Amino acid sequence: MEKVAFIINPFSAKKNYQPFLNELKTKVDNPLYYVSESIPGTDEFIRTHFDHVDVFVAIGGDGTISTVAKNLIFTNKILAIFPAGSGNGFSNETRFSKNLDELLDKIKAKKSRKIDTFTVNERLSINVSGTGFDGKVVKEFEKTNRGFKNYIKVSLKTFFNYKPIKVTFFDEKYQQYNGRYLMLNIANTRQFGNNAYIAPKASKSDGLVDMVLVKKFPLTYSALFAFRMFTKRLKDDEYVTYLPVSEISFKVNTKNWHLDGEFNKIESPVHVKVQPSSLNILI
Repeated sequence: MEKVAFIINPFSAKKNYQPFLNELKTKVDNPLYYVSESIPGTDEFIRTHFDHVDVFVAIGGDGTISTVAKNLIFTNKILAIFPAGSGNGFSNETRFSKNLDELLDKIKAKKSRKIDTFTVNERLSINVSGTGFDGKVVKEFEKTNRGFKNYIKVSLKTFFNYKPIKVTFFDEKYQQYNGRYLMLNIANTRQFGNNAYIAPKASKSDGLVDMVLVKKFPLTYSALFAFRMFTKRLKDDEYVTYLPVSEISFKVNTKNWHLDGEFNKIESPVHVKVQPSSLNILI
């Protein structure tokens, strides 16, 4: 596999990447790999090997995948994934499993297709990004050891104390949606991760993202919201609104965002734009 490079985030999978690396070395002769020390280090590794590598494999969660993908946008290079994050939303949606043999077979077949990505103030996102409640949750979640249980604990603690954000749209046709929301999400795929489907009808290849506006709901609605989210049944109702868009601008009274599950500070005004068929992904 001379034309394949493996990029490992050593902080994913509870910082235990060695079993993957050991297995890789038994199944691939002299694999080209990089244990990432930083985002600039990953960028430099990809630049160095870009001309003679066809498939770049990201080993990590959605943030790791997005970091690798950023270097492959609008090229014919192929992104592949070995999921090793806490939620693995994007890898779930693109049908990558934690089976190295299956991944190596896919790489040998070398079939790929183009999917959409999008930007938030020119910062790349490949899966789901957002602000409000979940932006705050991600900020607090990063202070923990991660894991699904810690995510639930942080979410519950944040929910009861969180004041809704104020969203104001610039385009006249969206101004009817101005108001206060628990959270605002931009979904290129259907799920955050851990099979929590925030946008069950989202498609990563239709030239659109689903903007999901969620009003703060009473505790009596929370069980129904959770049930619908984990069973792919969330839909428009008095608390949830879906707006399929290719491009949209607005302002919001918080700078706390998450981009593919990674905390970011983003200033308003915010401009979201879809990049159709911009990323080549292994299938």
